[in-house]
Amino acid sequence: MVHRVAVIGAGPCGLTSMKACLEEGMMPTCFESSDDMGGLWRFKEVSEPNRASIYRSLTINISKEMMSFSDFPVQADYPNYMHHSKIQNYFRTYAEHFKLLKHIRFQTLVKNVNQTPDFSRTGQWEVVTENKDGKEERHVFDAVICCSGHYSYPNLPLKEFPGIETFEGKYFHSWDYKGPEDMVGKKVVVIGIGNSGSDIAVESSRVAEQVYLSTRSGAWIIRQVSDNGLPVDIKYLTRFVHILSQLLPIRILNWLCETKLNAMYDHTMYALKPKHRFFNQIPVVNDDLPLKILSGSVIIKTNVKKISGSSVVFEDGSTVENVDTIVFATGYNYDFPYLPSSSKYMSGHRLGLYKHVFPPNLEHPTLAVVGFIHAFAAIMTQAEMQARWVSRVFNGQVKLPSNQAMIKSVDKDTKDIEKNYIVSRLTPLHVDFVTYMDDLAGEIGVRPSLLWLFFTDYQMFKMVLWGPVTAYQYRLRGPGKWDGARKAISTTLNRVYQPLKTRQMETKEASVAGSLFKLSLTLMAGGAAVYYIHVRNPTTIPTLLANLRPQTA
Repeated sequence: MVHRVAVIGAGPCGLTSMKACLEEGMMPTCFESSDDMGGLWRFKEVSEPNRASIYRSLTINISKEMMSFSDFPVQADYPNYMHHSKIQNYFRTYAEHFKLLKHIRFQTLVKNVNQTPDFSRTGQWEVVTENKDGKEERHVFDAVICCSGHYSYPNLPLKEFPGIETFEGKYFHSWDYKGPEDMVGKKVVVIGIGNSGSDIAVESSRVAEQVYLSTRSGAWIIRQVSDNGLPVDIKYLTRFVHILSQLLPIRILNWLCETKLNAMYDHTMYALKPKHRFFNQIPVVNDDLPLKILSGSVIIKTNVKKISGSSVVFEDGSTVENVDTIVFATGYNYDFPYLPSSSKYMSGHRLGLYKHVFPPNLEHPTLAVVGFIHAFAAIMTQAEMQARWVSRVFNGQVKLPSNQAMIKSVDKDTKDIEKNYIVSRLTPLHVDFVTYMDDLAGEIGVRPSLLWLFFTDYQMFKMVLWGPVTAYQYRLRGPGKWDGARKAISTTLNRVYQPLKTRQMETKEASVAGSLFKLSLTLMAGGAAVYYIHVRNPTTIPTLLANLRPQTA
């Protein structure tokens, strides 16, 4: 029976893991090597070794409603895209509200996690820690949850850039970037067009003489500000869009998305068009980059071929002279150095975990990894769902398949990822957000049923189908049901609009024609949902209808 649980890391993944354990009657102890909680979102002027690091101006590219934990919405007056200081404050408020701080041991580094000698019988783990004074301690726990993230070990592939040792300027990884102060009036080359590389290129271009953004394969760029000014994830991360994505061929979906993006700015004309299709890789989110390209502040270049003194030569043969600074936005290596090799199952490019959480090769399911995942959505809500599942596996409420079945599932998952996404050693973690959340929710018993809502709560059905897939949807029913879930869902757009209401404006009431049009679309969507469910499981609808009939004595 699991009672004592070690949680490694006090970021959002660690906080929600502690809360999930407490809700299932377990006693968590969280070890945090820093002096504060918040993980990635805890800003430090100087980057700390083996920890995630962010820059001074960082604002999240996921809207607040889509990153809110399932029973604790972000403050209504907070902006939709929050500065890291507000994100940190949200996590602190969350920890205080659910009384999590007393379970955290700050300035305590986890050095090793190993199976106890009697692991075959008990499933227990020995955790070796070191406090701020260098004193080691040994603890025995019934289970361990790893929440140390995957942005702690910068990938700096200097061998791929011949001549870097001759470079006369300054070079560093984006992990070390804090602001553009040292780039005033300089020529800057940023290598890598991910979210960090794009942000750094845009910010440094405001003070630099010239910025060059080097990319090996290009990228699809989407805006945070979507149609009607809504956050892009609020607009498009809905169940209705997800159902369409399951019904339409992927080539049609790619064409639709790419056509919409190119209507805003032609990716070929802007030298951004990637070699891959839209859904083969998570897009870059940046509203400012196209304007910086259009104004000449940022120039897109091919991959760097070599470096010679202060010159950078690109693969297309062009050269930039007198370069002062090179920023390597080249991603991160993923590792859990404190775990024994026997607990790691490798599958292709990735650490193989059953449903991205459990090592499939252990005798007892008492080791879990939370937050080791990547999707076009907030990691916080996915980590929370993982933690809720983990806590119920630990207390025996949910049973995992056999080791053989889990290994088979992991290897199949690896093949599916490699088939559907552009995968490298640094990007092996892709999932589809709604599919993954629903999968884990099904394991727990909290997945919302569109068909049930259609017949029993039509207003909520419309909000769940048409509205954004917030984490609140997974508190409507089942274990951990939250009485405030319905209100949180129905007031989502109120919290989106509230921080924008800084000036009183006249509003027009919706027209009858508009209401009828929305009703017709809702009926069409309902029909599509019923068809979707029927195709996937033909027995579901007849069974549900039979259960809805009045019972006779």
